[in-house]
Amino acid sequence: MPVDTLYRQDFTLLTSEATVTAVNDDGTFELDRTCFYAASGGQPGDTGHVERADGSRIGLDATRHGAGKDIVLHVPSPGEPLPAVGERLVLHVDGTRRAKLSRMHTACHLLSVVCSFPITGAAVGEDESRVDFDMSETVDRNAVTAELMKLVEADHPVYVRWITDEELVANPGLVKSKSVRPPVGFGKVSLVCIGKDAAVDSQPCGGTHVSSTGEIGPIHIAKIEKKGRENRRFRIRFGAAEN
Repeated sequence: MPVDTLYRQDFTLLTSEATVTAVNDDGTFELDRTCFYAASGGQPGDTGHVERADGSRIGLDATRHGAGKDIVLHVPSPGEPLPAVGERLVLHVDGTRRAKLSRMHTACHLLSVVCSFPITGAAVGEDESRVDFDMSETVDRNAVTAELMKLVEADHPVYVRWITDEELVANPGLVKSKSVRPPVGFGKVSLVCIGKDAAVDSQPCGGTHVSSTGEIGPIHIAKIEKKGRENRRFRIRFGAAEN
């Protein structure tokens, strides 16, 4: 059944209460509401644990979508018990991991500002992320890193503005990715904006992000790979550039 995805309203929410609505044959379970991000658009799903009324825990190895984006499946670690339908739980997201993924995901948005080419693929990771661009140009990775760090150090605000599905259809230029479908189908779309009045960037995205670019910290382009005549893969890593 449809779930109230709390992370779409608050990227920083790491704990909440919820009621079990379904326990599936594959060992996953569903909740009426969740702060666990479900894997989508190249960003992995959250991990963590849920706490039962008796104080015991059920560890979660992954969170993913079911048959549709309105279904979120919580995946227990191997050997963990399953909750019962109607059981009340307290959810706890692994905050350290979420923070890394949010920082990385926001850094990917900044890269799409510095390199304003259509995106053909992306994958967000805890220590390294990649973004593929439909481009043939040769660029210097140190120069790209310098431009990225200017945006990070400017500490621009990052926030969500909501538009309707119809508004997104009427403004196709908002979509930068050629491979990932925007989070439509809920009646409204989350537009991740960077900078005052979205002066830096604005694009539909259902992932999690930091609240200001300064929270990303030092990042650099570790490598730019040629993946075809008109495709370049940029690898982003935390920390200062290694020359």
